[in-house]
Amino acid sequence: MNKEILMVVDAVSNEKSIDKEIIFDAIEIALATATRKKSAGDLDIRVSIDRVDGSYETFRRWTVIDEFNDDEDDDNPDAQITLKDALQNHPDIQVGEYIEEPLESIAFGRIAAQTAKQVIVQKVREAERAKTVEAYQERKGELVTGVVKRVERGQVLLDLGANAEALIPREEMISRESVRTGDRIRGYLYDVRAEQRGPQLYVSRTCPELLMELFKLEVPEVGEGLIEIIGAARDTGLRAKIAVRSTDQRIDPVGACVGMRGSRVQAVSNELGGERVDIILWNENPAQYVINAMSPAEVSSIVVDEDSHSMDVAVNEDQLSQAIGRGGQNVRLASELTGWNLNVMTMEQAAEKSEGEARSLVENFMKQLDVDEDVAVILVQEGFSSIDEVAYVPLSEMLEIEEFDQEIVEELRGRAKEVLLTQAIAKEEVLSDVEPEADLLQMKGMDKELAYILASRDIKTMDDLAEQSIDELMEIDGMDEKRAGELIMTAREPWFADEQQG
Repeated sequence: MNKEILMVVDAVSNEKSIDKEIIFDAIEIALATATRKKSAGDLDIRVSIDRVDGSYETFRRWTVIDEFNDDEDDDNPDAQITLKDALQNHPDIQVGEYIEEPLESIAFGRIAAQTAKQVIVQKVREAERAKTVEAYQERKGELVTGVVKRVERGQVLLDLGANAEALIPREEMISRESVRTGDRIRGYLYDVRAEQRGPQLYVSRTCPELLMELFKLEVPEVGEGLIEIIGAARDTGLRAKIAVRSTDQRIDPVGACVGMRGSRVQAVSNELGGERVDIILWNENPAQYVINAMSPAEVSSIVVDEDSHSMDVAVNEDQLSQAIGRGGQNVRLASELTGWNLNVMTMEQAAEKSEGEARSLVENFMKQLDVDEDVAVILVQEGFSSIDEVAYVPLSEMLEIEEFDQEIVEELRGRAKEVLLTQAIAKEEVLSDVEPEADLLQMKGMDKELAYILASRDIKTMDDLAEQSIDELMEIDGMDEKRAGELIMTAREPWFADEQQG
C-alpha cells in the first residue's frame, strides 16, 4: 500500500505536471476524511505521509481553547480542549496550539482511494488554475493565439495549449464576425483572474490595443523601436485609425505600416474581419494632428478652443460627408484618437459662426465699456475676447494697436476695471443675502464660496444638493461635470446609509 501511494503520486504528478507535494497533501486529506467517516463524533484528524517510503501515521488532535461557552456554536468537544485541562499533561501548551495522540491508520483501500481521487482531482484543478494564472500573469497586455474550442451564446472559448483556456466575452467579439470551432484566431489578453470555476484568462477582439499589437507583429520597424505607435481608435469590424511616428527621420512611418502594395495593413485588416485601417501621422502640434486624423477628408481651416478642449474643423461643402463619415464614424474616430472634441462644419458655417461670435463680442464690449462700434470692432479684431483681458493685458500690448493712443488705452482699461469691480460687488451682495446650512458648509469637497453660491440658488442643505442634477450644477460658472457628479454623490451618501440601516 505504501508503494501504491508513491506510484499514485508519481503518475498524477507526471501526467498533470503538478508538484508532488500537492498530490501528497491531497492524499493526506483523503485519508483523514476516510478515517473521520469511520470514527464516531466530529474528530479532527491529521495524516502524515513519509515522502520517501510512502508510510503514513494518523493522529487525532484537539485545538486548545480558553474555555467552552454554551452560547458559542463553534464549540466542539470532540476536537477542542480547554487550556485548564490541557495544562495537566502539557505544562507549556498555549491557546491556539494542538494536542495530538496517535491513532490506528486505516488502509489505503478502496474507500480511501475513492476519497483520495476526489480530493486529488480538486487539488489538480486548483493547481492547474494557479499554474495557468502564474504562467499568463506576466503576459497580460500581450497578443495571444488560440484555437476556437467552443462557441456558445456569442461567447468564444479558446484553447491556448498546455491546458490553458481563454474566454472572449460576447461584448469583446467583433460584431457579425463568423467564428467556428477549430478556427485559429488572435486576441488581446486584457485580464487574468484566479477564479474558482471557469476560465481565468479574458481576451478581447474589439479593444484598440489589439490593433496596436497586430501592427507590432506585422511591422518589424516597430519592434526595433524605429517606429512608435501613439494610439488607436476603432469602430470594430468596420473602420479604425492608428497614429504612428518615426524615431528615425529616414523612415516613413506611414509607408512602413502600409507595406509593399499594402501587404502589412492588409494582413492586419484580414485578421480583424476586413476592418479598414487608416494610418495617421502623429504630430506634436494638436491642430496638425487633428488635420491628419481627419483623413481622408481635407481640412480647409481649424479653430482651437483650449478652454473647452475642442476644435472647429471646417471643410469644403463637397468634403463634408466624407469628413463626418457614415453615422459620424470618421469624426468620432478622429476625436477618440486625438483626444479633442471635434465640431465639423462647412466653410460657410464656420464663417457664420465666426461672424456671430465676433458680433456678440462687439456688442458685449459696446454695452459693458460704453464705447462705439468702431472701438469694439478694433478690440475684437486684435483678439480681445473678455473684459478681463482689456483690464489686465500689459499696457505695452494695447499701445501697439495702431488706432489707439495712450489716453484711449488708459480710458478703456479704467472702464474695464470698473466693470469687473461692479460685478464683484454685485456678486458679494447676492451671496451675503443668503446663508448655507452647516452641513453644506462642512461637506467633503465643498468650499465656502461655492456653498454661498449654491445657497444663492436656494440650495442651502446637503439634502437640497442631493436632489440636484449634474446639468443644473453645470450652470454655475467654473463648474465641471466631474466635480458636479462628485458633489451630488457625496450629498447623497447619507441617503444610502439610511437605506442600509433600514
